Amino acid sequence: MSDHMPMRVAVVGATGFQGGATARLLAERNHRVRTLSRRPEADRPELPGISVAGGDLGRYEDVRQLFEGATHAAVAIPLVYQAEKVMRYAQHIAKAAREAGLRRLVYNTNTRIPDRTTNVVAFETRRLAETVFRESLSQSEVEVVVVRPPVYLDNLFSPWNGPALVNDGVLAYPLPANTPTAWISHRDLAEAVHAALTVDGIAGRAFDIGGSRTLTGPELATAFGQGLGRDIRYVPIEPTVFEQGLAQILGHESASGVAGIYHYMASGIEPDLMSGDNGATAAALSVKPAPVDEWVTRQPWQLWTGEPA
Repeated sequence: MSDHMPMRVAVVGATGFQGGATARLLAERNHRVRTLSRRPEADRPELPGISVAGGDLGRYEDVRQLFEGATHAAVAIPLVYQAEKVMRYAQHIAKAAREAGLRRLVYNTNTRIPDRTTNVVAFETRRLAETVFRESLSQSEVEVVVVRPPVYLDNLFSPWNGPALVNDGVLAYPLPANTPTAWISHRDLAEAVHAALTVDGIAGRAFDIGGSRTLTGPELATAFGQGLGRDIRYVPIEPTVFEQGLAQILGHESASGVAGIYHYMASGIEPDLMSGDNGATAAALSVKPAPVDEWVTRQPWQLWTGEPA
């Protein structure tokens, strides 16, 4: 499959940060992209060159229309952590993919997933969706490829982290300081999804994608310091405190779902879950994530200082 051949891609989750980065990159590369959104038009992010239809993943007819005429799909489940609802979404997507005769569906799990079953809904609902895709499409011509990212650098370029980073030299995040993490940007996630849509010979595989290096908290702070040109120190946040703050933005249910990942990491049960794979995935997908300090240098940090661009 050549990445020079235009695709018609149904992107599920394009009004979110991760799916939006994927949709924009695909549109930049002249693929035809469309998505589905429950949000009113005035409340949607800017998605230039992307067709957005009103609809809901919970209604099969809406999903079927999204996939009609598509050749590929890039799927990210919204911040929903009710197993029954996630299963219904996944079943609708799988059925629509099969009926549309897609060539390949790439599923972004939003997070790494432990090998063993856990009581963490953020892991288990995403595992459930992957199982639905694989089982429902196993007898079809639709290829399934899965990407499992760790933690996003873009989380740190936010109103909650940006001011403390540039004004106080503090990088605060709810991961233990000694947790090795292959931080990745939304843009590099999009590059990995694009590769997963186009690279030959990877049908059925799952990739634990990640950034260019695996870093502990203090090492991440050093990389940020290099990019910002100042001393930065890492401060771990208690997951409960993080969850309380997130609930004010996402609501208690979604915040609890997201925070479950950090509670799990704080437990130390699987400290290497978010780490890198020594370049194996980058080689298989022919992607080259940017070093953290390079990514930091590219961001408009003056947004948090009040200085002009």
